[in-house]
Amino acid sequence: MKIRTLQATDAQFYQEIRLKGLKENPEAFGSTYEQELEFSLEKVSERITPSSGKFVLGAFNEEERLMGVLTFVREDGVKTKHKGNVYGMYVSADARGMNIGRSLLLALIEKAKQLEGLEQINLTVVSNNEPAKRLYNALGFQVYGTERNALKYGGKYFDENFMVLPINFKSCTKESGTGR
Repeated sequence: MKIRTLQATDAQFYQEIRLKGLKENPEAFGSTYEQELEFSLEKVSERITPSSGKFVLGAFNEEERLMGVLTFVREDGVKTKHKGNVYGMYVSADARGMNIGRSLLLALIEKAKQLEGLEQINLTVVSNNEPAKRLYNALGFQVYGTERNALKYGGKYFDENFMVLPINFKSCTKESGTGR
């Protein structure tokens, strides 16, 4: 297995696996298969092109088939740039149980640690997705909250857990206040 940052030229492979994930596990994503089916290859290419605060990792097998993906996006606000977010984690059903998700997440964490000033990585996970939660917990992510009815699909509601992994944490004075 080879893990690397996807480039614009990987758009077709990314779109195929993304649509597969949206179709197989619609409850796990904020987007829908129908919505992303309409995305042009150009839009997908722009979406996965890396920048200073964004990258998409892909796990490829020996035949160069894309088996798993995950996205990192750093916040860009003056008061939030110490945080980054994980989105769109998906491993093809036929490639599960091969530690691909773990390898992708470890690679993402290592790459994120290289970003100056980044102190934490956040993600959300559907509350009943026990395999994903076990993986995130095993790598040090901790639940810090739950949003009830965060997603609604097919007439059913799904709660989401908010999870955080502190990295490169610098101790500073914590201010508490009543306003924002």
